Amino acid sequence: MKIKFVLVLALLIGLWSCKKESEKFVFEKPEETRFTKIALIEKLDEPMEIEVLRDGKIIFIERKGKIRMFEPETGLVKDIGFLRVYFEAEDGLLGLAKDPDFYSNNWIYLYYSPEGEHSINRLSRFTLLDDLLVPESEVILMEIPHFRGCCHSGGSIEFDSKGNLYLSLGDDTTPFESDNYNPIDEREGRPGNVDAQRSSSNSNDLRGAILRITPQKDGTYTIPEGNLFPVGTPNTRPEIYVMGNRNPFRISVDPKTGYLYWGEVGPDAQKDSLARGPRGYDEVNQAKSAGFFGWPYFIGDNKPYWYYDFEKQESVFEYDPNAPVNNSPNNTGINVLPPAQKAMIWYPYAESEDFPMLGSGGRNAMAGPVYYHDLFPKSDVKFPKYYDGKLFVYDWMRNWIFTVNFDEEGNYAGMEEFMPGTKFDKPIDMQFGPDGSLYVLEYGTYWSAQNDDSGIYRIEFSAGNRKPIAKASADKKQGAAPMKVSFSSDGSLDFDGDQLEFEWDFYGDGSQISKETNPDFTYDKPGEFTALLTVKDAGGLKSHATVSISVGNEPPVISFEWEGNRSFYWGKPTKTYRVKVEDKEDGSLVGGGILPEQVIVVWDFLKEGFDKIVVSEGHQQGENTAQLIGQNLAVKSGCNACHGVDNASVGPSYNEVASRYETNAEAAKLLVQKVINGGSGVWGERLMPSHAHLKEADILQMVEYILSLSPNAKVNQKNRLGIEGKVTLDQHDKEGTYLLTASYRDKGGNGIGPILRREQLQLRHPLLLAADADFFQGTAKSNYQDSRLIKFTENNSFLGFEKVDLNQIEGLTLSIDPNRREGWFEIRLGSANGPVIGKTDVISNKNRPEDAKGKWFEIFVPFQREESISDIYLVFRTETGVDIWSSFLLNTVYFKGK
Repeated sequence: MKIKFVLVLALLIGLWSCKKESEKFVFEKPEETRFTKIALIEKLDEPMEIEVLRDGKIIFIERKGKIRMFEPETGLVKDIGFLRVYFEAEDGLLGLAKDPDFYSNNWIYLYYSPEGEHSINRLSRFTLLDDLLVPESEVILMEIPHFRGCCHSGGSIEFDSKGNLYLSLGDDTTPFESDNYNPIDEREGRPGNVDAQRSSSNSNDLRGAILRITPQKDGTYTIPEGNLFPVGTPNTRPEIYVMGNRNPFRISVDPKTGYLYWGEVGPDAQKDSLARGPRGYDEVNQAKSAGFFGWPYFIGDNKPYWYYDFEKQESVFEYDPNAPVNNSPNNTGINVLPPAQKAMIWYPYAESEDFPMLGSGGRNAMAGPVYYHDLFPKSDVKFPKYYDGKLFVYDWMRNWIFTVNFDEEGNYAGMEEFMPGTKFDKPIDMQFGPDGSLYVLEYGTYWSAQNDDSGIYRIEFSAGNRKPIAKASADKKQGAAPMKVSFSSDGSLDFDGDQLEFEWDFYGDGSQISKETNPDFTYDKPGEFTALLTVKDAGGLKSHATVSISVGNEPPVISFEWEGNRSFYWGKPTKTYRVKVEDKEDGSLVGGGILPEQVIVVWDFLKEGFDKIVVSEGHQQGENTAQLIGQNLAVKSGCNACHGVDNASVGPSYNEVASRYETNAEAAKLLVQKVINGGSGVWGERLMPSHAHLKEADILQMVEYILSLSPNAKVNQKNRLGIEGKVTLDQHDKEGTYLLTASYRDKGGNGIGPILRREQLQLRHPLLLAADADFFQGTAKSNYQDSRLIKFTENNSFLGFEKVDLNQIEGLTLSIDPNRREGWFEIRLGSANGPVIGKTDVISNKNRPEDAKGKWFEIFVPFQREESISDIYLVFRTETGVDIWSSFLLNTVYFKGK
């Protein structure tokens, strides 16, 4: 009997052990540490909306008109299109969505404010060809009048599962003329944007509504069943799905139920008024069907405003949510409106009595996606079932994300904060990618500014143990034998907090191993080696990283003898220079072994500055500055989407183009026009789209770089100099950068190929935009009259310039606007806490000269005498305070020479 019991027990245990392990985090909320926020790309310029493609590429738009694409293979962003837009106030390039059949038709939809005299916003369809926007493909679906220079443009675009396009439109009305209560100023002769009854509660106007249309292949659209006003209803627009909105800035559509969600940015009144109505609230709304959502007569849970007679300054009656009536003389639609619908969630500046978990402070509500676990294939990073059917909402001002739960009827049933311990910097759009991870677009701290804390981030989930992250680097990667290398694993980590084990394989073959975290190793013999770092966590999961090491050829060392300051120029002087080259294997330029003609010295002038180009040691393509700039422009302009250097892609390789045109004296001119105009036939029937949106001067530099790749290409002799001589800085007017570049490619040695090295002297005009500094903290970049400025928004905030030659500099002239604030600047060396070499008195508007014209006036800060090349910091200090709204402003910094 005992034996039978043991056998049965063993059988039961065996059956239990064969059961599939139950899925985790179905009802149990996962801890925040199971989510990992990964930065994909940062420092964007006013990003607005994103579309994540199934191959991991991300299309996104920036408000000033750029359409851009993030490529996960390279981690880089390229420009794929540009629209000339009016981008003052809240207008610009605002909305983006891909067509439901995008992978067969390559259509995207953009909502934008076209540049020009006409005050309109436009919804258009465009075609992407080889990841580039084709400007000529634009099909205009609709144009909507908009009062430019003020408020509430909306602009979010979403598709539902049936192919219907939703477009959100703001009320196009100023809040300031009505004391931040409901704007219903009906007086004759007033501006056209003071009465929201002409838009939000006007059934014959598209503004202040969320539209629902069905785009057709021919560029028209039809009206789906179920919109608020049936086709043919007098004095109505059938495109309207929901109306009565103030500024529905971000919307989403539930992919299963079809319910529409949006965040409604509310008015700013701080307190309830017996004569006017309720204080301001932001809302998160749900529409299960078409309806009227109250503005400008109701807010929140249908809190009513009063009809206010602006002429008599009297409150006449309180609006009735069951029978709202629009009798404004500015109304062109029906008078009796549908009953007003309540908001799903509403909250004021102060702590909310109804939704206390939302906190207090500034507010800017937005609606994100609804997550469904079964809509995504099996993935190691997709969100768990715990979030199934939940709506993600977020607030641009408060930097939080919440998830909303619903009951079986789809009604609000509660919410909880998502990743409360994680920092979000003004989230402005989000969507789930094809792998079920959440992509978040962050605008950055300040509106109408290029923010360094903006970016695109991916949030991944892990139900079990997560692989560690391995990072490997070396202080030296090329050199002669013996070569000592210091390796580093800095940046390696484990998201589960496991103790990590490190193993370095210096030759990559197991012959030389170290268990140290950051070891030193000396390579005694020449060769090309791959050092392998393996990082293992406590659960045995491993990840790897490699560093390429080349031993046997010491890179050449290039330097300049130069007269005077090495950072700036003053006036139009003539300068003496001399180039020095030392190479361990080849000899020297002075002592012999290296001939002067083997050193390429080039003198360039750039009118508008240039982007620094970072290339791997020993693998630079070009030998002079012009080639490098052309190469950089080609990458930034997205040309690498269709052309490789060595390999043909959609179009021919750059090497093939260079070879074909190497004997054609008119090649550069011919190719520039071909790039501008587009065309086909030379390399087959594949069409190259027009690139007319690029500057012709930039295209020329790209073409010259491509042509330089031919084996028979000659170095541009126009700018070539000898190894010593004189240069005159006489090409500038008010700005520009002079570049003296020397390069030498050595002969190789000990079986290691030649190494190209380059040294460059950059001389800038001494008047710099503060926004072009290299380091920032506690500041914001903002736009002003086609330029940029810096806002100092907190005490001890700073900006800094990297590696400035202080020889012959006696001080800084700062162009400032205290903006009703006061404070002072300290000039420090090396860091924000470094030694002080200059200091202003306390500066306020009292310092503004009586004869000062315009916004800015100047303050001079003298220096102690310095001869070093150092980082220099401008640290702002105040005892009276600054903040996001009231900040101290800096426009330019002038380095005054002696």
